[in-house]
Amino acid sequence: MHAILDYLYFIVRTVLTLMVWVVILYAIAQTLISFQVINLRNRIVFAIWRGLEAMALPMLRPIRRFLPMMGPMDFSALAFLVLVGGANTFLVPPLFHWLHDLVGPRIAAY
Repeated sequence: MHAILDYLYFIVRTVLTLMVWVVILYAIAQTLISFQVINLRNRIVFAIWRGLEAMALPMLRPIRRFLPMMGPMDFSALAFLVLVGGANTFLVPPLFHWLHDLVGPRIAAY
């Protein structure tokens, strides 16, 4: 049972890390597009942008409902990174430690 919990711990941490990277890439691309460093007329750039947007916007939309608009600046990505980074560091390890305690002691297999 401990091996299953360890695997679930790995999956949860990996998914949270991938979510963070998607939002970071989205924020960088959004900044580069707004300063016209990259152009959406290129089909490959447009396809990458639409993919990042499709993955990042569902994660950022709940935060945007609570954060007020501050002109052209969007702080929802920063708030998301703080929330998910905090959960990944301070909530997930104690949760899985508690689950390991519920299962019982590890049995050494030789």
